Amino acid sequence: MIVADLPPFEQDRIVCSISASVAYGIPADIMLAIAEIEGGTPGTFSINQNKSNDYGYMQFNSAYLSDLSKKYGENFELLASSEGCYSFFLAAWRVGNHLKNDSGTVWQRAANYHSKTEKYNLIYQRKLINKARQWANWLNLNYSLVKWSKK
Repeated sequence: MIVADLPPFEQDRIVCSISASVAYGIPADIMLAIAEIEGGTPGTFSINQNKSNDYGYMQFNSAYLSDLSKKYGENFELLASSEGCYSFFLAAWRVGNHLKNDSGTVWQRAANYHSKTEKYNLIYQRKLINKARQWANWLNLNYSLVKWSKK
C-alpha cells in the first residue's frame, strides 16, 4: 500500500509525521505512533483536566504554546491548530527535546510528550510501544530499501 491509496487525512498524517521526524532526527515509527495516539484534526482543541488545552493534529498543549508565544511573539495556538504540517514539526521539536534532554528509556522520554507524571507516562508508553511497532512494520513493508546489485 502506498500513501496515495489512503484517505487524505491519513496521507497528511503520514507525510507530515515522516517529514517532521526526518527534520528533527526522530524515529519515524515513534512520530507516527504519537500522531495516531493524539488523533487530533486541524482546528480542533480539547480541554484537559488541568484546564490546559490541546490543539490541532498533534494535540499540542497550551502550556508549551504559551511559553513559545511569550518567547517568540507569535500566536502558536493558531499555528498548532492549522492545516498542513506545522503542528507535526512543532511536536517533533518537542519530542526531540525530550529524547535529547530527559532521562529514562527512549519510550519514557518520548512519552513525556504526553506527561512526565509517572502514572500517565506509563499508560502512554504502553500505547506508544504498541503503535510504534505497528508503524515500524508498516514502514518496513511499504518503504523498505531496495538492494541494487551490479550485473
